[in-house]
Amino acid sequence: MRPPPAVVPGTTLTVAAVQAEPVPGAVAGNARTAARLVRRAADRGARVTVLPELFLPAYHPPTLAADPAGTDVAADPDGRVDDPRLAPLCAAARDGGTAVVVGAAVRHPDGRRTISSLLVDRTGTVRVGYDKQQLWGGERELFQPGDRGATLLVEDWRLGLGICYDGCFPEHGRAAADDGAHGYLCPSGYLAGSAHRRDLYYAARALDNTMYVVFANAVGGTDPWRFNGGAAVYDPEGRPLARAADDGEEVLVVALDPAALAATREAHSMLVDRLPDQGRTRTASAA
Repeated sequence: MRPPPAVVPGTTLTVAAVQAEPVPGAVAGNARTAARLVRRAADRGARVTVLPELFLPAYHPPTLAADPAGTDVAADPDGRVDDPRLAPLCAAARDGGTAVVVGAAVRHPDGRRTISSLLVDRTGTVRVGYDKQQLWGGERELFQPGDRGATLLVEDWRLGLGICYDGCFPEHGRAAADDGAHGYLCPSGYLAGSAHRRDLYYAARALDNTMYVVFANAVGGTDPWRFNGGAAVYDPEGRPLARAADDGEEVLVVALDPAALAATREAHSMLVDRLPDQGRTRTASAA
């Protein structure tokens, strides 16, 4: 039997899931858009604001391939990012007292290029929070995968970090839960035509692990790089507490309730009951 999950937080945490349309290659302009959206979220009390995958350069592989120098941000050996194009976003986080999770293409000192979530803390400091581990399709031609999971600590909340395709793998969310996560933040870029999977995966990760899931997604664009919105926040039973439409800009603000988290984990004890070698020793029978 696994040890019980970490004690639930003592206070609510207000989070925001953003869907918006960035402009391919326009890092400075997209940072200004992000700043505007972060201010909207902060005005409504958000303490954590999550923006879509690769929001700063936009998820547009032709542009990412053609102009890596212009679309990437550089990290120092300690993971810090000091890029003047991000100044408006840093100011919005600092002024609003909200931590920000925003997607970027990151160039590391060792030459690796990753799809990453930048963390902008409440002082406006930027660092690389997590590098996407599960690369999808043609992403492998442009980026290298991350090699470890990550958890964001906000007050007494533990929030696992994933990016888009990571959330399609139950093991990724479960690793966060095994680390004591109360929630799972998933900036994403789901293309038009994928709404069924978009709405299934992240609700499932919430129920699998009895934790909140915050799903941010891009919207707009031009085929074949047109995105389908549907940003959402799911409760620990996988029910949407808020969901955006499939098009249009939106900022969803939701208070995560520790009492609901505790009640769900009391009623649905999968994290405690799960066997350490679930199904690995098997028999086969002929019918």
